[in-house]
Amino acid sequence: MSEKFFSLIARLRYIDRWSLMRNTRRENVAEHSYITSLVAHALCVIENEFYGGKLNADRAAVIALYHESAEVFTGDLPTPVKYYDDGIRNAYKKLESKAESKLVSFLPDELKGAYENLVSSPAEPESDYVKYADKIAALIKCNEELAAGNNEFKAAKESTLNTLKSYNVQSVNYFLDNFVDSFGLSLDDTL
Repeated sequence: MSEKFFSLIARLRYIDRWSLMRNTRRENVAEHSYITSLVAHALCVIENEFYGGKLNADRAAVIALYHESAEVFTGDLPTPVKYYDDGIRNAYKKLESKAESKLVSFLPDELKGAYENLVSSPAEPESDYVKYADKIAALIKCNEELAAGNNEFKAAKESTLNTLKSYNVQSVNYFLDNFVDSFGLSLDDTL
């Protein structure tokens, strides 16, 4: 029997994010995971180099690659729905946990241990930086949509930015101050 774990993960490219909002350009979960991985790695490097952290940036990048993998079964539930109340939040967490277990079941037994911890948000300091990176990736998307004239993302940007500032994490603030705005530049302005 062919193992299906990686082919299922690859299907994240077919799952759109921001499904309840009008988008000028669709973003899929695979794209989002890639940007989150880049940012998580950068946040850990910044934390280590500037603020004395002892984080494993490579580990954070890999956790970020898999951080939305359950969505291959659940789809992307919009944040306002997912966090509407405790009942929905708890039901979604149970569904997500079952989806993660199902996904890992598509691996040979010898590999399950290595991937279980990636698809289910391991309790490691690097996972916090993946969470921060996930929010920064959402902010980048909001900025891109606003730059394209789509005011549908105005409230999402404000909420996301407020959440990021509430973390009060130096590396997050550094990334926001030094890198986020460059994502909205044209190619000519970037070069």
